[in-house]
Amino acid sequence: MSWTQAEVRELKEGRYLLIDDEPCKIISITTSKPGKHGEAKARIDAIGIFDEQKRSIVHPVKHRIQVPLIDKRKAQILALVGDEVQLMDLETYENFQLHIPAEFKGQLHPGEEILYLVAMGKKKITRV
Repeated sequence: MSWTQAEVRELKEGRYLLIDDEPCKIISITTSKPGKHGEAKARIDAIGIFDEQKRSIVHPVKHRIQVPLIDKRKAQILALVGDEVQLMDLETYENFQLHIPAEFKGQLHPGEEILYLVAMGKKKITRV
């Protein structure tokens, strides 16, 4: 299982949650006051980590929601192959290839260390 659960009221901006099985980073949370017969609701706006799509959900603040387990790791750049970069994890020594995000094009060089994250079986470069 690559996720855990949390109540909506425990979530904060900058944290992560799952929307439609896609890990997303929370941009904003707005909470409405409880109605006469209902409970307070929270509107959460988030952006997908891997697909960068904006998503919004509305849930009661006591509702339990899925939160992905995000693993932040370090890797060393072994080689650049077109739009791909070949990496080696610095803990497990696993070799793998990732697509180079547009914001990092031209900044990656063999031998350097980068940070990447792993969530829901997917990987993404986060910092050079």
